[in-house]
Amino acid sequence: MKTIPKGINELTDQVKNLCNGKHEKWGKVFELTFSDTVKNALVEDEHGIFVLTGDIPAMWQRDSTAQVRPYLIAAKNDSETANLLKKVLQRQFFNMSLDPYANAFNQTANNKGHQDDQTKMGPWIWERKYEIDSLCYPINLAYLYWKNTDDTSIFDNEFIAATHKAVNTLKVEQKHVDSPYTFERFIDRPEDTLINHGRGGDVGYTGMTWCGFRPSDDACVYNYSIPENMFAHGVLLQLAIIYREVLHDSDFAAKCGALADEIWEGIQKYGVMKDQSGNKIFAFEVDGLGHKLFMDDANVPDLISLPYLGLIAANDSLYQNTRNAALSKQNKYYYEGKYAKGIGSPHTPVGYIWPIALAIEGLTNSDKKYKEQILNTLVATTGNTNMMHEGFDPNDPTKFTRPWFSWANMMFCELVLDYFDLRIEN
Repeated sequence: MKTIPKGINELTDQVKNLCNGKHEKWGKVFELTFSDTVKNALVEDEHGIFVLTGDIPAMWQRDSTAQVRPYLIAAKNDSETANLLKKVLQRQFFNMSLDPYANAFNQTANNKGHQDDQTKMGPWIWERKYEIDSLCYPINLAYLYWKNTDDTSIFDNEFIAATHKAVNTLKVEQKHVDSPYTFERFIDRPEDTLINHGRGGDVGYTGMTWCGFRPSDDACVYNYSIPENMFAHGVLLQLAIIYREVLHDSDFAAKCGALADEIWEGIQKYGVMKDQSGNKIFAFEVDGLGHKLFMDDANVPDLISLPYLGLIAANDSLYQNTRNAALSKQNKYYYEGKYAKGIGSPHTPVGYIWPIALAIEGLTNSDKKYKEQILNTLVATTGNTNMMHEGFDPNDPTKFTRPWFSWANMMFCELVLDYFDLRIEN
């Protein structure tokens, strides 16, 4: 977009002033990254605002939410920023109505992206990896938009159609054996396809809802993702509030609430395990047949991000046990190096740490000194670019993936805002 909304400029100036003196580097990186999304990632058209993920010319339902979420703070008192967010939501629900199973979309019906994948592709779809969070993130953003702006005009017919599709999809996927969804990609990387002729591994009924891929876009090992189901539970409760209080549809609100209850019961029954010390922790993935996997991946939703998403209290003992395990060698994707330590992902080279994960660490800890240490690490590991990346080598931050990764930029910005007690109303 050519014009940066007044509220975003004012918030940028406020943060720069707060950073003056002790945190000059934070202010410099914040100014660059906070405006970058508006200037370079947002494209307005007749369907709203299309949000480029960065150096890939597609819009992810997940990434696009995280890319604009910090602007909610500016939207409280600025109609220009609120209108920007409203148009992003318009596009997200347009996308969701096109296909609730797709994770990434083209700006136009141009047939770009992974059109050779063996799944029900279409010209608008860049990629059709089914991830629960692709349904959850836009609904969560709509709820937060309402709570921060008091604007209910976003809950229109497109929203109603899209959210009905979302809830029906989550319901169908409680029994994946009845699902129409399959996905196969014939390349050498096994994480990019589903086994069993595109249906994924065997699962038992749990009450939870099935997930094909993680928020990293890698295939699940076991197809009940606990962080994804936690997110679905929380978002369904938010959706029930919207339908009950704004849309006055008590029947659909009850349907959302009942599904949320079934998912929560499944999480409690199947989603807990013990760590190496015998402490109860959340599993990362389970299959409902007795198999459980513990790990954590930098992409959100992950286990350490649960309080950030409003899904559990940060001081909850089960969460704290899980967090401690995730930030240790019990998690095979936890790495330490000369300049940083934190969580990475099988999606990037072994040993690489993700700035998103570092930001989430800070956002889920109430200690300001902890947040300060994380922010100092983030600005010191940009590889001299003053931009966040997907992942970086903690022993040599000039080695990184994704030179332009808007999601990571905005997670850094949200942590800076949080440090200065500038927060989104939940």
